[in-house]
Amino acid sequence: MPFEKADRLKALPPYLFAEIDRRKKAAIAAGRPILNLGIGDPDRPTPQFIIDALAAAAADPATHQYALDEGDPGLREAIAAWFRGRFGVRLDPATEVLPTLGSKEAIVHFILAAVNPGDVVLSPDPGYPPYRGGTLFAGGEIHLMPLVAENGFLPDLGAIPADVLKRARVIFINYPNNPTSACATREFFTELVAFAAKHDLIIAQDAAYTELYYEARPLSILEVPGARDVAIEFHSFSKTFNMTGWRLGWACGDASLVAALQQMKSNLDSGVFTAIQRAGVAALRGYDRPEIAALRAVYRERRDALVAGLRSVGLEPNVPNATFYVWTRCPRDVTSLDMASMLLERCDIVATPGVGFGPSGDGYIRFALTVETDRIAEAIERIGKLNLTT
Repeated sequence: MPFEKADRLKALPPYLFAEIDRRKKAAIAAGRPILNLGIGDPDRPTPQFIIDALAAAAADPATHQYALDEGDPGLREAIAAWFRGRFGVRLDPATEVLPTLGSKEAIVHFILAAVNPGDVVLSPDPGYPPYRGGTLFAGGEIHLMPLVAENGFLPDLGAIPADVLKRARVIFINYPNNPTSACATREFFTELVAFAAKHDLIIAQDAAYTELYYEARPLSILEVPGARDVAIEFHSFSKTFNMTGWRLGWACGDASLVAALQQMKSNLDSGVFTAIQRAGVAALRGYDRPEIAALRAVYRERRDALVAGLRSVGLEPNVPNATFYVWTRCPRDVTSLDMASMLLERCDIVATPGVGFGPSGDGYIRFALTVETDRIAEAIERIGKLNLTT
């Protein structure tokens, strides 16, 4: 009998980045000189001091057993200490911090822990696809909140219909934002915390990019009074320390929300390899080392080169203060899918169409700063031959 996928899988749209990767590999297999400015995966290695810490930890046989469901106590304490130093927020490492297998799995598992069938999840549009995928898995309903340039790519909370709010359970936000690179203000976070308290909402803040900044340091929503009662925040080692493949992150915030996530995870996974958790401790303790500042400096140089280059060929990029993405308006009357196809087929450049993050992303293209500056210059030279204008 032919295999038939479960309905929850049938309901999912094709995962955008998998499709982009398929097209990129096909082009490379055909011998084309592809420049990949698509998926945000750091091109430089994890700093050596973190690798050394992993090697030392892996040599300890005690790390080879099942990890603790609640995470290694040393890592929880290191997270709490780092969080206090970075954001001025004191977290209880025993109840308000939970190490995770990166932030992506934590986000989806939290949705499964918090959302019942028929509940509404308020999700940014454009937004990271797992917010929608996790909601579909949980049997919830999505209500998209458009992020538009005119509002600084912040959701208009007053535009959410009253009947939607009555059934809403969780509101997802993501600042610094992927894909727009926008940063939230303290005023917005304060407004959101009051809004969530009024409407009995859980705030789920995806903070994976707080440490990939160029000028002003982004905020944690947990800095805002009252947030500890309504919010859970997701962090990641991936972009801060060039550790995408290591799958290490954490959730923190309201103790009851963190406990619900831990209960869900204890039934679905066996935690993070303890040696990786110990390497995470070394990473956090080495946060102020010059290697980490140097990573930001590299991305700043690339950002400046790409923004100036895109402007020189007639495009309108946003100038990011954080993330390693440059959100760029497509030429007039050109859709994001058409723009991505044009770049791939005529310029041998992989970029991400904005519509893949939601309908409000159409009309934009996302470039990732994950190639060296000379390759960015080459990309600009190729794009310039298209004679584009917005």
